[in-house]
Order: sequence, then C-alpha cells, then structure tokens
Amino acid sequence: MNILVTAGNTLAMIDRVRCITNIFSGRTGAQIAKEAWTRGHHVRLLTSHPEILLQLPGDVPSNAHWSIQSYRSFEDLREALRNNIQFDTWNAVIHCAAVSDYLAAGIYSSEGGEFLARPGGIASSGPVTMVDRAADKIKSGDAELWLRLVRAPKLVDLIRTDWQFNGILVKFKLEAGIDESELIERAEHSRLRSHADLMVANTLEGRNEWALLGAGNYERVGRGQLPGRLLAEVEKLAETPVED
Repeated sequence: MNILVTAGNTLAMIDRVRCITNIFSGRTGAQIAKEAWTRGHHVRLLTSHPEILLQLPGDVPSNAHWSIQSYRSFEDLREALRNNIQFDTWNAVIHCAAVSDYLAAGIYSSEGGEFLARPGGIASSGPVTMVDRAADKIKSGDAELWLRLVRAPKLVDLIRTDWQFNGILVKFKLEAGIDESELIERAEHSRLRSHADLMVANTLEGRNEWALLGAGNYERVGRGQLPGRLLAEVEKLAETPVED
C-alpha cells in the first residue's frame, strides 16, 4: 500500500518571529510510519520534527519506499496535505499530527486605560480603545497585549469533503480529564463527523500508556503495541471488498 502519515505539531504564527504551538513532537506518527515501512508499504511522512526518527530504535528508513516531507506552520501542513492527496495516489492517510485548533487573527493594545483580570471576569481601569499592533515583529513596549484567535479549519475534515480522498482514513483524538466511556463516545462522534474509517483516541493523562483503537467498537491498546495494531487494522480494511 501507499500510506501517507502526518506527525508533529503546527505553528500558528502571531508575527514573523512569534507563534502559538503545542507540546507534541510527532513521535507516535514517526513510529507508525516506520512500522508501515517495515511491513513493506510505501510511506511518506509529513512531520514537523524529522529529527525524532533518530531517537527511535533501529535504523532510519532509507530506500525508494520511504520519503519525508517537513513542515512548520498550520498553513504549511494544509498545503502539503492538499498537494499530496490531490496529486499523488494513497491507499491510506493516517492523520496523527497535532494541528492548531485556533489561529491568530490580530493583536491589539489598549489606549486610555488597561484591562484588568478580576475574579468573575475582565474589568477596565477606564475608557479603552483597542489599537492594532500587527507588525512583522510586534514591539514589546506595551504593558499588555490582547491576542484575537479564530477557529482553524479542521484539516482532517477537508480530506474527504474538499480533497476528495476515497481511501482509508485514520483519525486521532486527544481529550483531557474524562473517563474511558466518555472518551469512546466523543471519539466515535468525531470519527463519524470526519468520515474516518478508524479512530485512535486517548487522554492527556494516559497517552504514554494506552490508546483506544477502533470504529464503533474500541479496544484498549498498550502504547508500545499501537503502531503494529493500527497497521494490522489498516491492512485488514484494505483487504475488505468494497460493497456496491
């Protein structure tokens, strides 16, 4: 099979030198990509941290069945995904990257007063006018700055609808502070919304130990077994005849 794997985090740029991002390095996606290559598949890994491959056991894949494409920002990954899906042929897309949920849409300072964080809400010390401070490098002279964030498009939702991918789609979901039954409920709802064939879901608290894998019915998989179990399920789906 030809398998496209995304891994790592995205940068949501505030100006040309500052950004919002997350803590994820792309280790899980890199492990899955390497496992797929080991099993004889043609693999392309889109990752924000290609160096993470050097930290995995064994040799780094290096033949005609393996390629890496690096990205940094949300826009980089969106463009890379779109181009790969629309201009290359993939049997499966495993979308493991931790993509930005919000993008910066403006940064402002206050004139005529200051906003003050108070219990129960935000108060102002006087009449305030918000002044646009957008720049290539935002100056650091203001006592406080206000950053406006807007919801980012869900790239995984574009894979089917906008980019017309018809192969096997695997989605990942991370939640925090919920029990396993609620995680399954949220995971299945998310899978159906994105028209994904498989879901990998876990919690922030348990992500280093286990994950839930499935579609409708979920099994708990140990962290070390996840790449192999996931690829086995993808291979099984690839062998299943498509119903008319």
